[in-house]
Amino acid sequence: MVEKPPKPTEIRSVAPGIRRILAPNPSPMTYWGTNTYVIGTDPVVIVDPGPNIDAHSAAILGAVGGATCKAVLVTHAHIDHSDAARLVADRLSAPVLAYGRAGEGRSPVMERLAEQGLVAGGEGIDAAFAPDERLRDGDDITCGDFRIGVLETPGHFAGHLSFTIGDAILSGDLVMGWASTLISPPDGDLGQFLKSCARLRAEQARVLLPGHGPAIEDPQARINWLIAHRAERTHQILEALKSGPQTADDLTNRIYSDTPTTLLPAAKRNVLAHLIDLVDKNTVAHTEALSADTQFHLT
Repeated sequence: MVEKPPKPTEIRSVAPGIRRILAPNPSPMTYWGTNTYVIGTDPVVIVDPGPNIDAHSAAILGAVGGATCKAVLVTHAHIDHSDAARLVADRLSAPVLAYGRAGEGRSPVMERLAEQGLVAGGEGIDAAFAPDERLRDGDDITCGDFRIGVLETPGHFAGHLSFTIGDAILSGDLVMGWASTLISPPDGDLGQFLKSCARLRAEQARVLLPGHGPAIEDPQARINWLIAHRAERTHQILEALKSGPQTADDLTNRIYSDTPTTLLPAAKRNVLAHLIDLVDKNTVAHTEALSADTQFHLT
């Protein structure tokens, strides 16, 4: 059954011991808005406090009530997930836990491109974000009767984390049910994304609770679709380059001909991610410094 859109700041139980609060920040990139999750009743752990919007922060604090908050977890340092973390954590006298600052966890290829001047596509990086404590793959956080496991799942963003709770996984922006994932270099990395999807699939979760949109009730099918979707995009890019050198913009207009104009900038970043991956595999090359406007050609 397809879930009906919740109301902004509505608190809804989505799995045993897990409540979801919807932030009032809908957009073409956030769907209904950002999902904040509250795990447990007392103590609690909060995951992704979301944007710094007074009504949303008040809803989070109201859901916690007089309970003890052990930690505020952040899947990744995009503003729509992390901006309210410090405010909420300070109000609840809790530490902020995440992989690290924005940019930490980039692959060597993406780190080199960032040093060479490749910049993100304006998707809202929280450059000021800094956790109190760093999380790494395999770490555990105990919250009453719940054990929250940490999975490193980069791809959408460097240092992106997912969290396991019983047979559920909070998948952040790595896997969502309403749209394919934005992969915007140098923080998004297609190679890392595909590895993280395979990692998440191997966990055999019953349900995925994403950063935006409804719960994913058939994780295996959704992850398989995302992997196949990326393979098809790669095929389309290689086919298009047979007609000669093209930029990411050229390829986007050609491949995403039916995509709404508002989503084309994100589509262009995805195409760039595919091109960088193909360059790394020596399937595609470029003759000028790599940027969003570089011309690419088949090797």
